Amino acid sequence: MASMDVDAAGDAKTTVPVVIRHQGKKYDVDVDISEPGAIFKYQVYSLTGVQPENQKILIKGKQVKDETDMASLGLKPAQAIMVLGQPGAAPVRFEAPKEKTRFVEDMDGMDPSRQDLLAAPSGLINLGNTCYLNASLQTMRAIPELQDSLINRFQVDPNNSNTTQLARQLRDVFSSMASSHAPYIPTRFLNTLRTFNPRFAERSRTGQGFAQQDAEEAWTFIMDNLRRTHLVKDAPKALPPALEEGPVSTATTVEEVPEEGAGASASGGSSVSVVKRYLAGEFQKTLVCDEPEGRTDADSATTTTETFLSLPCHISISINHLRDGLLAGLTEKIEKHSEALGRDATFTSTLKISRLPKYLTVHFVRFYWKRDIQKKAKIMRKVTFPHELDISEMCTDELRAKLVPVREKVRDVRKEVEEIERTNKKRKRRLSEEKKAEAAIARLGAGAASSSTDARPAASDDEKEKKEKKEGAADGEDADVEYKTDAQIEAEKRAALHKAQEELYQLVRPRLAEDRYANHTGLYELRAVVTHQGAGADSGHYTAFVKKGSIIDPKTGRKSEDDGSWWWFNDDNVSEVGSDRIDALAGGGESHSALILLYGSVPLPLPESRVTEPFFTS
Repeated sequence: MASMDVDAAGDAKTTVPVVIRHQGKKYDVDVDISEPGAIFKYQVYSLTGVQPENQKILIKGKQVKDETDMASLGLKPAQAIMVLGQPGAAPVRFEAPKEKTRFVEDMDGMDPSRQDLLAAPSGLINLGNTCYLNASLQTMRAIPELQDSLINRFQVDPNNSNTTQLARQLRDVFSSMASSHAPYIPTRFLNTLRTFNPRFAERSRTGQGFAQQDAEEAWTFIMDNLRRTHLVKDAPKALPPALEEGPVSTATTVEEVPEEGAGASASGGSSVSVVKRYLAGEFQKTLVCDEPEGRTDADSATTTTETFLSLPCHISISINHLRDGLLAGLTEKIEKHSEALGRDATFTSTLKISRLPKYLTVHFVRFYWKRDIQKKAKIMRKVTFPHELDISEMCTDELRAKLVPVREKVRDVRKEVEEIERTNKKRKRRLSEEKKAEAAIARLGAGAASSSTDARPAASDDEKEKKEKKEGAADGEDADVEYKTDAQIEAEKRAALHKAQEELYQLVRPRLAEDRYANHTGLYELRAVVTHQGAGADSGHYTAFVKKGSIIDPKTGRKSEDDGSWWWFNDDNVSEVGSDRIDALAGGGESHSALILLYGSVPLPLPESRVTEPFFTS
């Protein structure tokens, strides 16, 4: 049974030990009275299996609701609390159909029982305060290259198999989740994670079960481990030629030097880090003394390069939007020794992005250590974030000069696509109205044909203009004018689109040859969100939201239907929500607030003949 986890532990000032009674059973638990009733109901769910929406809890004649202030109930140690309700799944849970729909076009010799892509993806069973891990793993599945490399191309080095154990366990998790829609139990991966990092094996302060952990810390540790151990043999494909008569060149990668501790793959040849290739960006860092006397010409001209796997969004009283928090994180004041002054001084560190990764991870710095309660408290401030992020202003001047022309050309191609879509919609609507009018005439009969003309749709200004020109031509005016058919107009629009796409390819091709795995537009679209509900990092509940279409089958390369909606992964409960639900994750209270954002590069709308890799434009 899944458990919505809430760490019952707090400090002596904010927790009260009580006894939960449900269907003849007793459960000893510490209630954190500093958190609302919603958190307490999750805690009850983890013990009894009764979904929060199905619980009826009465304390001193008052029913506990999501917004109930637990401190106002006057709980006393050892107080018995009765819980009514039947254990069971939430009504919003999506279940895989018992008899799976099978389509002929989806079947192949390898897997004749392929499941329907429209079914909800697999959830993850909560093993007791492990929602932080479940939410992180579901978000990682929104990186198709990570799944593909683990399942299809990962090679274990037999001489150093222990270091790749976490990567191998993650491979097994993703493989099992890709082959079934049933909830998966990540026991072996969890045990391996706790072996590699004992922090995730800490026990609850009550001594009952494991403690809740921070999802961002789990994400960072797993990604850093994969960066060093998850290596694949590099075999980049050649880019199509810039011109028909031009030479075919092979694009280089960013992994010219192997990762530390990595050399050749198990089968020989150079290996590359998948995490470094797709998720690592680079900064150019300048450090300038705040005191004019401490500055030298050498200091102002010196820059260093640093690698990053995520960008922090710092939250303060002046931060209202993601952009503001990201910009705040690029400037920092530090104390260090000044050679010119001969003493410690304050320096300003300024970061500019010199390489944009294909997948950008953003971390909302919402937790801080609160000394009076001796635990991580949560910053409740509302900080909005966009579904499409333009990050070019945070880049170096050199990189921005390369990004902007490609970005503008991508927008031009988008306009061409939108124009074709609008034209097609208008044509379908006109044909539909004409068919309705013809059907009305047929029903009324030929004698009522004249009266049915009112049923015909009013002619548009363009149609009236064409009719007037035709009538004028019949009178001898503009007799040589030729009027284009719908097919001709559509062919011209598609030709214009193909031309714009080819121009985009010729423009971006030098960048692809330089580093084909980076972001070349500065534009990102939101793929997934890890959220936190509650007041502290070591309590509350974590879930994940993943945009439909982001999860790609690593065996077939097919992606799930993208209709603008999102999957909400609440442990093993998987439900579908609209995009407006994502906008409500900006925070502003103890409800679900965004903690980790995963952005993916906006697809390059290249001609099909120019795409050389499965996920090149995904």
